[in-house]
Amino acid sequence: MTARLQKVPDGFTATFERHYKHTADKVWAYLTDNELLSKWFPELRSGELCIGGSMTFDMGNGTYEVMGISDYEPAAVLEYAWGEDKVRFELEAGPGGSSLRLIETISTITDHTPRDLAGWHVCLDVIEALLEGKGFGNRKHAWEEQYKVYSGLVERMRIS
Repeated sequence: MTARLQKVPDGFTATFERHYKHTADKVWAYLTDNELLSKWFPELRSGELCIGGSMTFDMGNGTYEVMGISDYEPAAVLEYAWGEDKVRFELEAGPGGSSLRLIETISTITDHTPRDLAGWHVCLDVIEALLEGKGFGNRKHAWEEQYKVYSGLVERMRIS
């Protein structure tokens, strides 16, 4: 399911919603447990999980970006800096599984925005495959397909 991109007073939000046939605890583990996190986002690591704690992004060139956690509720909310922006995961248990909402708050749309959005889209699909015990296939190809979708979405947002 494609994210909703909306104009808000301080920029934009991209909201992804996924429903998983798994408990909130299992989904939460993929967001916070470094062993599971590395399976869907190899560059990302969790540090101390609390408000004021951090996530760390491996830039791939020997440097790391430490991103502060600004909101945290165990098994429910994880929000952290994402460069100049922020990423928020909201997780709710429900009948037959759980619902995950990822909201990226974007201060300014740039040429990199559709790349990030396509990446998040594929990451959420990979989490679902992992939860189901399935392989995902070619992530690069999946990302390229989503990049086309999000490039168009971002371009329409720039025009309006």
